[in-house]
This record gives sequence, structure tokens and C-alpha cells, in this order.
Amino acid sequence: MKILVEIAEAAMRFEELIELAQRHDEILICREGQPTATLTSIATRNGTMDEFLRLASEGRANVPSDATSNHDDLYDEHGCLNECR
Repeated sequence: MKILVEIAEAAMRFEELIELAQRHDEILICREGQPTATLTSIATRNGTMDEFLRLASEGRANVPSDATSNHDDLYDEHGCLNECR
């Protein structure tokens, strides 16, 4: 079922809306009647966070200790990533 709810009402009924989202109802949060956000449940997957962290730490074992992650090329302060260069 599709449920539209204004922000103030969503704040008051948040726990109820989470339960509805877990039932796979579509929750649209509106501002002045216009949908601005959606509330959805996170799909349950096999495995646990501990398993994920274990796998992540094993992956880091292969990375050189002096390696860094430089993402400057992804930062686009002016909205013109390729045109401003």
C-alpha cells in the first residue's frame, strides 16, 4: 500500500511508519503535499556484521601500509567536473 504522510505527522508516527515499511508498504514523506523522501526497509541478507568486518579486515591485509585513498578527482565543488579542468 502507498502511504503519503507530511513531515510533522511522520515525526510523531515514526515507529509505526517503520513497521509499515517493514511490511513492504511504500512510505512517501511529503512537504506541502509533494513527496520529498521515501522510507523503506533494509532487505535482510545472509551473514552478519561480524562476518562482513572479518572479510573487510582480511581484504585490508593485502593493501600496502603506506597506501592512501585520494578521491580528489571525485570532488566537484562547482558542478563541472570535466568542463572546469
